[in-house]
Amino acid sequence: MSSLVARNYIKLSIAAALVTMGLKFWAYLLTGSVGLFSDVAESSVNLIAAVVAFWALNLAAQPPDSEHTFGHSKAEYFSSALEGALIVLAAISIAVAASQRLLNPQPVTRVEWGLVLSLIAAAINGGVAVTLLRAGRRLRSISLRADGHHLLSDVWTSIGVVIGLVLAKLTGWLILDPLIALLVAIHIAWVGIHLLRETFSGLMDTALPETEQAIIHETLATYKERGIQFHALRTRVAGARNFVALHVLVPGNWTVQQGHELCDELEIHINQELPGTDVMTHLEPIEDPASWADEERDRIHHQSLG
Repeated sequence: MSSLVARNYIKLSIAAALVTMGLKFWAYLLTGSVGLFSDVAESSVNLIAAVVAFWALNLAAQPPDSEHTFGHSKAEYFSSALEGALIVLAAISIAVAASQRLLNPQPVTRVEWGLVLSLIAAAINGGVAVTLLRAGRRLRSISLRADGHHLLSDVWTSIGVVIGLVLAKLTGWLILDPLIALLVAIHIAWVGIHLLRETFSGLMDTALPETEQAIIHETLATYKERGIQFHALRTRVAGARNFVALHVLVPGNWTVQQGHELCDELEIHINQELPGTDVMTHLEPIEDPASWADEERDRIHHQSLG
């Protein structure tokens, strides 16, 4: 459901990318500023990334099937990985263009119009970026957060370009325009690398954040007061979904019905505390030494190595 809602926000991002790209290209044609050229390049990347994010969210919204029994939520990582790579490529292209202009400085013209158009584009991107970041946190969507961070980096790019144009106009130092563009390229590259690291963490099935793991432990503590024990707790994040697996140890004289009802209650309880969490439990008798022998989280793996 969250992926379906997130698609509407991505449509907003696509529309914003089209508008801002047109405004910035117009400003670049008027001024000839390499800083504004860097801004146009990043807006082009925004458009491509938003389209890919829309595709990924469509795929992530698909229900589980026989080939993807855990669902398709990891599809969001395709868009965040591509977006991170495109951001880094945009930074490289900006740095190359700025380096050439450093060697051969060129005057900028019609600075006032360039500033007006660039600031309008920055205001549009800023509003959309804040909207996407808030929605991304609420919907647990890495695609929305990635697009929001990308647009926010675009805002900083525009601010840097405006500063470069104003300083170049006031001082007559033409070299300031490409220097600002280089600083912008460094900032954009940092954003892209950070996004790629977050994407790779998700693809490697990184555990839930410590704050969310603490919620799980607090939930389990209420059951321990009833003499129930737990171990082999494992967690992972896959896009907007969480996965939790654990072993539940109960008295051996319990009936299957009692154990089943407890596990159902526990799974519902954790899901209520952490919405969007799939919980898988494995029931064991607390008195059996074999139940404690598999306290290792990867028992089968260790046995195969032995």
